[in-house]
Amino acid sequence: MKNTNRLKLGIFSSNCSSGMAVTKIPERWENNWENNLKLVKMCDESGLEFMLPIARWIGYGGDTDFHGGVLETVTWAAGMLAASRHITVFATIHTAFNHPIVSAKQLATIDQLGKGRVGLNVVAGWNKPEYDAFGLDLPSDHGERYKRAQEWFDYVTKIWTSDEAFDWNGEFFTGTGVYGDPKPVQKQVPIINAAASKEGREFAMRNASFLFTPVFDFDHAASTASEIAEASKHVGRDVGVLTFSTVICRPSEQEAYDFLDYYANQNADWTAVDNLMALQGLHAQSFTPEALAMFRDRFAAGHGGFPLVGTPEKIADDLEKLSTAGVAGTTLSFVDYAEEFPYFAENVIPILEKKGLREPFTI
Repeated sequence: MKNTNRLKLGIFSSNCSSGMAVTKIPERWENNWENNLKLVKMCDESGLEFMLPIARWIGYGGDTDFHGGVLETVTWAAGMLAASRHITVFATIHTAFNHPIVSAKQLATIDQLGKGRVGLNVVAGWNKPEYDAFGLDLPSDHGERYKRAQEWFDYVTKIWTSDEAFDWNGEFFTGTGVYGDPKPVQKQVPIINAAASKEGREFAMRNASFLFTPVFDFDHAASTASEIAEASKHVGRDVGVLTFSTVICRPSEQEAYDFLDYYANQNADWTAVDNLMALQGLHAQSFTPEALAMFRDRFAAGHGGFPLVGTPEKIADDLEKLSTAGVAGTTLSFVDYAEEFPYFAENVIPILEKKGLREPFTI
């Protein structure tokens, strides 16, 4: 995550059943351990910057119970780091469901394991069924969730940076004689925060290395990147914008769009799509009502991700446009990551290198 590539690339949601495609086709992603190991080794050898998991505890129903099966992110990250040599692996942690002392220790441990390659994706919480499963109330005030997240993050940071035991007396957490050993290998662990709300973006400006946010088109990407650049400048920080993309890369445009129609139209799990969209609209505040209405098809194709559909040349051109708009990087999702990523790596990444968006990677 700390290299100089103009356009950083990562993999999103491979720890989740069906990945990002809300589809019923039998060839959809199986998130078993063997597939994840195969994928991380390919990504590591191809020079991708990172892998980012989703922390889910309750699926979205439908015929497939989309995201009903999920590999827990901290243990998943440990395995991914052990199986790789270069790539950064993020652990996604809900601040409402995980105690700061435990999370600080877990992340420091796996940063030791990965020799300084762990990242932290901080989630303030939004999904009411998951709060119900934990027996917790979802705060109706969006700002209240980020207030707790800020204290959680400050507590973890204090544990990582303090050489002496300390007491913590906060609004949400208290502790006596607290300290952390070992420390992370990195002086600064990369931090991602996904946010679209005012409170969420303010949290990201204060704490994150990257704001992770949807973009709907190139103009929206440019306006988002400009807003974040200005906001981070005001707080004296440099916060990059990461977005997420759905990739359907084929030798011809027709093949790509035929496959898109096959899995995301003819065989979409529409019940799961509608459940996902309803929860996003009610709780996450990541999408406006207008966007939710316009992009139902994008939710079926890839959880609302930016569509990268077509030939390698077309996808490379679209990625260049995202970069020109000011986006620092994007995650990639495929219907079947392990089957489809090699074609992307062999045919798109070299074009990105020729465009000057990425440096050739050598092991």
